[in-house]
Amino acid sequence: MPYRWTPAPEGDPAAPLTLRIWPHRPLTPPGFAKAVGVTAIFAALPLLALLGTPLLWVMLPFGLATLAGFWIALKRSYREGLEEVLTLHHDTAELIHRAPGHPDKIWRANPYWVQVKLYADQGPVEQYLTLKGDGREVEIGAFLGPDERVALYAELQDVFRRLPR
Repeated sequence: MPYRWTPAPEGDPAAPLTLRIWPHRPLTPPGFAKAVGVTAIFAALPLLALLGTPLLWVMLPFGLATLAGFWIALKRSYREGLEEVLTLHHDTAELIHRAPGHPDKIWRANPYWVQVKLYADQGPVEQYLTLKGDGREVEIGAFLGPDERVALYAELQDVFRRLPR
């Protein structure tokens, strides 16, 4: 699942419980290395025919630029990805939606009054998951799949139910 709970330390009732949600990133670090390696091989293949000719030095910068562009694009997509952070204190629930190039969107409410809602068919997407409180209803986990939103819904309901009152 592309989300992780960071529990509050034992015995510290004032410490927050945090949920971090991010979109799927299909390349693990070894997968990233393999993808760059395969790209380097395919960029070098046409250059093999040019070995020993002056044309190799004309084409080599284009192959290197392709590889560098691929590397930079992958690194940037990992570094600047979407993210949502839900922080639960005893008196405040705060959801921060971070998107690259945009200011953070922040929603706050009293966790006692927060309602976790799952709209199976009525939302803009299948299994539309929202948090409702303080007069606003906000979507959470927009970039998760339908099954992941259902699993997160169950976890959120359980967490909000167990919060100290």
